[in-house]
Amino acid sequence: MTVNARLGEITERIRNRSRDDRNRYLDRMAAAIGEGPRRARLGCANLAHGFAACGPEAKARLAGGGAPNIGVVTAYNDMLSAHRPYERYPALIRAEAERLGATAQVAGGVPAMCDGVTQGEPGMELSLFSRDVIAMATGVALSHTMFDAALMLGICDKIVPGLVIGALAFGHLPTIFVPSGPMPTGLSNGEKNRVRQLYAEGKATRADLLEAESRSYHAAGTCTFYGTANTNQMLMEFMGLHLPGASFVPPDTPLRDALTRAAVARVLAIGPKGESFRPIGEVLDERAFVNGIVGLMATGGSTNLTLHLVAMARAAGLCLTWDDFADLSAITPLLARAYPNGAADVNAFRDAGGVPFVIRELLAEGLLHPDAKIVWGDDIAAQAQTPALDAAGELVFDPVATVSPDETVVRPAARPFQATGGLELLTGNLGRAVIKSSAVAPERRVIEAPARVFASQDEVQRAFKAGELTGDFVAVVRFQGPRANGMPELHKLTPPLGVLQDRGQKVALVTDGRMSGASGKVPAAIHLTPEAADGGPIARLRDGDVVRLDAVTGRLEVLIDPAEWATRPAAVADLQANQWGVGRELFATFRRAVGPAEQGASSL
Repeated sequence: MTVNARLGEITERIRNRSRDDRNRYLDRMAAAIGEGPRRARLGCANLAHGFAACGPEAKARLAGGGAPNIGVVTAYNDMLSAHRPYERYPALIRAEAERLGATAQVAGGVPAMCDGVTQGEPGMELSLFSRDVIAMATGVALSHTMFDAALMLGICDKIVPGLVIGALAFGHLPTIFVPSGPMPTGLSNGEKNRVRQLYAEGKATRADLLEAESRSYHAAGTCTFYGTANTNQMLMEFMGLHLPGASFVPPDTPLRDALTRAAVARVLAIGPKGESFRPIGEVLDERAFVNGIVGLMATGGSTNLTLHLVAMARAAGLCLTWDDFADLSAITPLLARAYPNGAADVNAFRDAGGVPFVIRELLAEGLLHPDAKIVWGDDIAAQAQTPALDAAGELVFDPVATVSPDETVVRPAARPFQATGGLELLTGNLGRAVIKSSAVAPERRVIEAPARVFASQDEVQRAFKAGELTGDFVAVVRFQGPRANGMPELHKLTPPLGVLQDRGQKVALVTDGRMSGASGKVPAAIHLTPEAADGGPIARLRDGDVVRLDAVTGRLEVLIDPAEWATRPAAVADLQANQWGVGRELFATFRRAVGPAEQGASSL
């Protein structure tokens, strides 16, 4: 199968740029593999502590050292819908491992924040940093060195990237990610958004809004829009860390349980005692990351992954830049439309062929590396299958349908929704930013208007409620970057800006913060770097400066005399209020150590 020439060039560019760091990483991993499982070399007291709570049979297996032991890292909690289904997983995994002559232990837990709960609240300022906490917690869990392989139980926005980063620190361990699936379809995303806008205008009550939200988010499983949580699941399939078609199978169903049991068997098969040793550090090479970025572009996924994929790659000794994202977007057709870049939810996306269909189409176009390693099968072609249960209740994988049953949701590469991907890089005298262009109507992808400058999303909402946001304007919300306050999502801006746009005003958003995986119909240049707190150009903007956001040519500029712009001083913000409360004081070290957005906004 021939790989697209440009795809090959971009991959080679990443490989060359990363060579020294990647070789050092692979050398460390090879040394760990050469040492073999450390459990066999633990002192007797150490080992006894490691299996003290096990039953007699598991103790005997662990003491003998001949049976493999699976470490389970879980993001279970029973408050968050996406992670509640994991409550049942440890017992299921343990039973299946024992049936197969192995053992399994929950190595540790990691925190799981929900951006849906913290949107617009101070707690959102911990959200991005929770990714690095999760990575470190994964490291703590696996540091007991009791394990031959690992299973990662996590779904949402920062959880999967954090688990990947942590797992890559133990790159010698074969590792599979085990999803829990989406909740059933409730109130449509479009109707939910309509009520949100009515509430923003004062035309719906709080009771009306809560009813709509409760009908949308109503059961166990991930939220059904195609935001960061579900983009993570797509990525795990494209990057070869999920079983085929596993992402969007509903929770608490026989098929979901069968996939979880199959993950146990497979992680043993690719373990050091299995027939096909495949450590995660080898699976996640430059080909896997390119495949993941192509998947992101082809499905119009979350803008947050322009941060997370960079941070994940760095953990594997690989260097990605936003130019790589832009260049891959330029050659990748958009094959899916799921909310917010369409009306469908992820259940409809799955039913229209979902990830396996998109993988098959991209492979046929030479837009994926077919030889990339995966945890299931010999190459990524094995991911173009759909899981099912046969008449006897056994797990089988069927070839994906040759025709999408709903081309309003998923299309073949011959008839894409658009010729290029869903995300764009913007550059200019304001810095570098990204935009989710696939969610923006073509006629709104170029906005030139005076700036209205704000220091928080609360200021924007107050101005909206006071009726001050008249005419065409670009809302500039600054001092929202990782160093300033942890780079919160500004998703609460979507309803008021959407209302103004629907009234006929030309509006856009420019910010050094995030806008979430649900970045919607209002053009938004986000993740702007350098950030205002680092003296970035956004700190020099003033009310009335004319800003041009052009997602067609990839430009983001203030239209001002260059000499005046060069000498204009940067504004300084008082960020003391962002340093304390809801645990923010615990993250001062993260704010000081964090790198810029384009380098993954990582503190590790």
